[in-house]
Amino acid sequence: MINSKELLLHAQKNGYAVPAFNCHNLETIQVIVETANELRSPVIIAGTPGTFDYAGRDYIQSIVETAAKKYNIPIVLHLDHHTKIEDIEASLKLGTKSVMIDASHHSYDENIAIVKKVVELAHKFDATVEAELGILGGQEDDLVVNEKDSKYTNPQQAVDFVKKTGIDSLAVAIGTAHGLYKEDPKLDFERLKEIRSLVTIPLVLHGASGVPEEAVKKAISLGITKVNIATELKIPFSHKLREYLVTHPEENDPRKYMKDAKKAMAEVVKEKILMCMSQNRY
Repeated sequence: MINSKELLLHAQKNGYAVPAFNCHNLETIQVIVETANELRSPVIIAGTPGTFDYAGRDYIQSIVETAAKKYNIPIVLHLDHHTKIEDIEASLKLGTKSVMIDASHHSYDENIAIVKKVVELAHKFDATVEAELGILGGQEDDLVVNEKDSKYTNPQQAVDFVKKTGIDSLAVAIGTAHGLYKEDPKLDFERLKEIRSLVTIPLVLHGASGVPEEAVKKAISLGITKVNIATELKIPFSHKLREYLVTHPEENDPRKYMKDAKKAMAEVVKEKILMCMSQNRY
């Protein structure tokens, strides 16, 4: 496996974004990498702390390493929204090469101090670091942020933050949220444009599930080079799985009842790869 640095710089230079899909188990990883391979797209497999607690850091690491050996496309395992340095260090020692430290809920100075510490640690393992400036609304694992508490990224502050932390990519808050939206989100494209004009490192869009395709593509045209998708993968998988079990109450073989669920998820993965315009890049 590789880190995300050259991958995101290539996307930045060539006007597309690398899709980052949140995984939860063997089946979701299989769907993501198999679909990415069919479309010849680079892909980032992301996992929140909750995913690693559920599936095991060593299991997830081994599954993604196997996929990286099997398919001739760039595959990155990425720690998404991690808050504990000891968890990040555990994955770095296992061989993970891309991490996100989320200290955005701390004060600005505390955010810088925590992120800088992770950068110093991760770079010793040849791993890249993403951090967030500003706070996204919605829910990620057990972390809930009300809309009134969400904060947009300050462009001038972003310059200072990048300089003082040494991060490799920056997640920006421009109006997206975790989870699905009650109505179409209104993204602050002017803010994104200003951040891009001031900051040279790759920019990341979190909370892309449910954001209209044209809005995501516009964000990419304005400098977004990594797009995170989570909720939109879980919904079709769970719906098809539930539907199959209801219509086949006698079935007890996961090799059969998972099949339609995986197909439904694959359709969404394909749709998001095309949205990111990352197909046929490798």
